[in-house]
Amino acid sequence: MNKLAVTVKFIGVFRSVSGKAKTTLSFEDTVSLKEALKKIVEQIPKLERALIDSELEDPRPNTLILVNGKEISILNGLETIIRDGDEVVFIPVVHGG
Repeated sequence: MNKLAVTVKFIGVFRSVSGKAKTTLSFEDTVSLKEALKKIVEQIPKLERALIDSELEDPRPNTLILVNGKEISILNGLETIIRDGDEVVFIPVVHGG
């Protein structure tokens, strides 16, 4: 089986923290967004604090995540399946107060 290539883009503070605008991940097979997120954090450990809410252990409160231009809440959330050629974009959400 061929490896899958997934493009991951970082916007705003995620770009600053990761030091890159985008990266490509390879997977043996289709994976969930949750599994892809683990691999991103393994490859770029600095992103863990920026991407993952430490209390909830969930990226969503601070992050808008798009898969192929669609927000994951209208897809299947963190269980959204990532396939070859997909593009995942992480956009920081700023909460005022």
